[in-house]
Amino acid sequence: MKLDTEFNQPELDTCRTIEVVQPLIKQSTIAADKLDSNGEELFTPPLNFSMVDNGIFRSGFPDAANFPFLKTLGLRSIVYLCPEPYPEHNMEFLKANGIRLFQFGIEGTKEPFVNIPEDTIREALKVVLDVRNHPLLIHCKRGKHRTGCLVGCLRKIQRWCLTSIFDEYQRFAAAKARLSDQRFMELFDASGFKDIPPCPCSCSRR
Repeated sequence: MKLDTEFNQPELDTCRTIEVVQPLIKQSTIAADKLDSNGEELFTPPLNFSMVDNGIFRSGFPDAANFPFLKTLGLRSIVYLCPEPYPEHNMEFLKANGIRLFQFGIEGTKEPFVNIPEDTIREALKVVLDVRNHPLLIHCKRGKHRTGCLVGCLRKIQRWCLTSIFDEYQRFAAAKARLSDQRFMELFDASGFKDIPPCPCSCSRR
């Protein structure tokens, strides 16, 4: 596969950008079990799906049942936070819809053996904050820990207070919330992104 250098990003071991080409797709018949009682197509969002901000979404790992829903978002990019190769059927969906994949291989960790790579989070944030990549979906496996940490660091850049950042993280992580994740977000230094304006909507005042 050919590396996409459209945005002149430096070559980094932490991120793998994949160029996708949109082929011609034949119109297919929608299965009856994917229609509602009025004959309208049903859309199923991925696990833990939510809107983060204008043009930014988050979720758990999407599967084929979620593809029609994702298509309605008009995605340009996906930020994938796991080290495992992206499944072939997901890659086919990206190719068919001209979606660029940014992969940041963050290992899934459990306490007390925690090592959240701050440099990787920073590189992922650069992709998320670049409006040329929007609309964009951030996801890991369950949309809880790795995704939660990245979104929490984004909220620090948007000048959210820690209480609101932790509330949002815990809403998605629920019983699986980790003190180590919250400690990472608390200590994350957002000053390197000081030239990026805060979110203009009310979330920056929470």
